[in-house]
Amino acid sequence: MFVETLGAPAENGAVVTPSDTVNLLVTTRGLLVGVAGNVSVEMMGVGTTSPNHTVVIPVSAGIIYPIRVTRVNSTSTTATGIVAFW
Repeated sequence: MFVETLGAPAENGAVVTPSDTVNLLVTTRGLLVGVAGNVSVEMMGVGTTSPNHTVVIPVSAGIIYPIRVTRVNSTSTTATGIVAFW
């Protein structure tokens, strides 16, 4: 029997269209970018004063960043070719 954990490989992925108002359909387990820049994200934020909080992250191309995000904002996001994994 397979039990999915956060340490297991991702099973799904989808191209992300950044938006300041629309959340992703699922909380990610990681993000990959095709072209380096900044990514403005709403983090899952467990333990913070609000359920989500915004963080701007400088990212390099070709690296999967193991972060749990609910939204990739268009404002302040300069990286392109963003793919979400879950």
